[in-house]
Amino acid sequence: MKIIHIITRSDLGGAQTVVINLANGMCVENQVIVIAGEDGPMWNSLDKKIKQIKMKCIVRPISIINDIKTFLRFKRLFKQEKPDIIHLHSSKIGILGRLAFPSPRVIYSVHGFDSIRIAYRSFLVFEKMLKNKCKAIVVASDYDKKNLIKEGIKNNIHIIYNGIIPPINNKDIIIGKIKNYNKKIIMCIARISPQKRFESYIKIAKLLPKYCFVWIGADKEYDNLPDNLICLRGVPDAQKYIQLADIFVYPSNYEGIPIVIIDAISYGKPVVSSNVGGISEIVINNKNGFVIENNEQIFVEKIQYILDNENVYKEYSEYSKHLFNENYIASKMVQEYMKIYRS
Repeated sequence: MKIIHIITRSDLGGAQTVVINLANGMCVENQVIVIAGEDGPMWNSLDKKIKQIKMKCIVRPISIINDIKTFLRFKRLFKQEKPDIIHLHSSKIGILGRLAFPSPRVIYSVHGFDSIRIAYRSFLVFEKMLKNKCKAIVVASDYDKKNLIKEGIKNNIHIIYNGIIPPINNKDIIIGKIKNYNKKIIMCIARISPQKRFESYIKIAKLLPKYCFVWIGADKEYDNLPDNLICLRGVPDAQKYIQLADIFVYPSNYEGIPIVIIDAISYGKPVVSSNVGGISEIVINNKNGFVIENNEQIFVEKIQYILDNENVYKEYSEYSKHLFNENYIASKMVQEYMKIYRS
């Protein structure tokens, strides 16, 4: 089977991680091509058997000239490659790809419908117009499926949980990167934007001076941070730092199911997160952490409850590992997508 995966950007966000794991898992028995518009770090994570096509005309902002070029390139590509499946990732590619490629061969993965429904609502009209222009629409949570249906997008929706490669613990490689204050470590990995509530994280750190807080994913140096908060710029394979954490904390205004939370449970970490998107499907209250309203004081209470009770911490850690092994391993995700491809 010849499979093409297309995504807008080639940085290392959650959607790109899904593309990497799908492409690498599928290229063992299939011919796989990955297309994106940037020269980013995603390319280095792809198996050497995978054909890479970089299209400079694929850009994230709306650009009439570039979008027309992309549409025409897609048309030519289909004639040249004659793929069995074209798998579209992200809303921009989801629009252009569904217009360019024949519907029976198109799979469209929505990586967090709230980004369209809430943050970029202008795209919603195109989602509704093109809702039947593909073989399947795939979401990673029941939350997203319900919201698609509320918006009138009801046909051929499938839920496939995102999966990652099981991690290998190797603290020796990274432990020197974070100063050890002989305190328990609370960690968040995310870009800094209004969506991710960095200011809330700072407030939580101030309220809990007895713990060391780490944020990975800053875009610049930040001044006037509390003494117990380490803020690092984005680093390669940032998820490996989760090994050093005692608990993973994730404030946010909207989400799908963040890959980084799957990373956290893969390491057996309890999680305290905002109750947004589909996070409540992988962080179960009083089982492996808490999903709560965006209130700093509630975050403080839940963090203290987990870290101050050894038995609770152990139970939550074990349940995180259980959830990961049951639902969120990359090979299982690949198998579920292949079932749709073959149907």
